[in-house]
Amino acid sequence: MTTVISLADVCRIFPTEPPVHALSDVTLEVPPKDYLAIVGPSGSGKSTLLNTLGLLDRPTGGSYRLDGVETTDLSDGERTALRGSRIGFVFQSFHLLATRTVEENVMLAELYRKHDRRRRRKRALDALDRVGMGHRVGFTPDRLSGGERQRVAIARAIGGDPALLLCDEPTGNLDSDNTASVLDLFDELREQGLTIVVITHDDVVSGRADRVVRINDGRLT
Repeated sequence: MTTVISLADVCRIFPTEPPVHALSDVTLEVPPKDYLAIVGPSGSGKSTLLNTLGLLDRPTGGSYRLDGVETTDLSDGERTALRGSRIGFVFQSFHLLATRTVEENVMLAELYRKHDRRRRRKRALDALDRVGMGHRVGFTPDRLSGGERQRVAIARAIGGDPALLLCDEPTGNLDSDNTASVLDLFDELREQGLTIVVITHDDVVSGRADRVVRINDGRLT
């Protein structure tokens, strides 16, 4: 496998009046173990690109291969299965269930993956250890700092051993200290071989990536 992400001449046109060209001729290659930041202002096409990469939206034209699989002609069920098995998502707002423990929040991600249920707890604990949160397994999210909550969210994202960690403004709700802690964790995960794509408007965040591409008016530069 030479690429995790391969976009070729991808476009996304929303059929309004007049039509909105949210993405135009986007071509991008992301090899394994890459750490890429995609930077752009509001309205630049970042969200549309995120939804395309995450198999949440279909491009109007072009090719998107994820881990060697052409995704544009997959059925909705096939896209859901591929997304659940090969992509881990990290969001700005953590999306942790308040009434569940840290361990349970990470285990819940397994509901969408076809893995052995008997080993679900072990995989969750391994993922929490990997992000430095093994000592908080019985805590609920309200007992954690913002940085700790994001680490739990990252553990949930990597528990299924995805090909790609796709992050949407992952430090947007964090102070500078917790931002630095999460970015240090991304460095560690990248060194361990994970492919990371971060979509952000923050130069501090993008500055930690190996590569930076910019998007403006739906085009990458």
